[in-house]
Amino acid sequence: MSERRQYLTNILQLNLAVLLISTSGVLGRYIDLHPVTTIFYRCMIAVVVFYLYCRWKKIDLKIENKRDLLKLILGGILMGAHWITYFFSLQYSSVAIALLSLFTYPVITAFLEPILFKTSFNKIHIALGLLVLAGIYFLSPEFDLENDYFIAIIFGVASAIFYAFRNLLMKREVERYNGSALMFYQILVISIFLIPSLFFSEFDSVLAQWKPLFILAVLTTCIGHTLFLKSFKNFSITAASIMSSIQPVYGILLGIFFLSEIPSLKTLIGGTLIISAVVIESLISFRRT
Repeated sequence: MSERRQYLTNILQLNLAVLLISTSGVLGRYIDLHPVTTIFYRCMIAVVVFYLYCRWKKIDLKIENKRDLLKLILGGILMGAHWITYFFSLQYSSVAIALLSLFTYPVITAFLEPILFKTSFNKIHIALGLLVLAGIYFLSPEFDLENDYFIAIIFGVASAIFYAFRNLLMKREVERYNGSALMFYQILVISIFLIPSLFFSEFDSVLAQWKPLFILAVLTTCIGHTLFLKSFKNFSITAASIMSSIQPVYGILLGIFFLSEIPSLKTLIGGTLIISAVVIESLISFRRT
């Protein structure tokens, strides 16, 4: 296979990964269960699939020390909080609002990283932060706790903060452990912590939703995230992040096609500002590498 053809194949694989991950928005809106229940069953199915995948590929699941184990437990808690708050955001609004609120995480990460790792702070991040705040202002119709869209944005930004902390926590672990093994342990932690949700959900309702839950667990979580992790072999993490900025676009298009959710002009303006900040931050990081 020629170099150009291989590069095109890699690009298509990365876009397929992002598209599959983007289905979480439509599925989150479609599944008629409490977010905690949804995430529990999503993880319970996914942990079995990831375990079988790791055994099939002979991926080492051994954790070297207690410090790493504690990091994985904390990473799982943060990942669970990220997914639950994101699904609450979806319940209170639309795919567009929830996804665009969540995609403030790259800029939030850019602010947190210098503080946590004691690296130099880039002044342009202040401008990007203001750009993101302007985007959130356009997303929200009014700053009112009785307004569902405003509540959705709070949940979406909270989800972004949890995701940013989780990614930073796992930054050094990714270099030492296989990505699928890390995902397996984090999803296992979420499953264990959410076991009490079994006592607060009706199994008949869950059974009626088994198809979208299975798709969410296997297609979105296992296949989507595995393909995305594989893309790191062909692109730098920063380059993959730049290209994954198209995720809200895919998510919004899926929302239009499957749920007939047409974003308002204000939502599109706010989304453009947020995605612009994400792309600018990714390009800055790319030039530094």
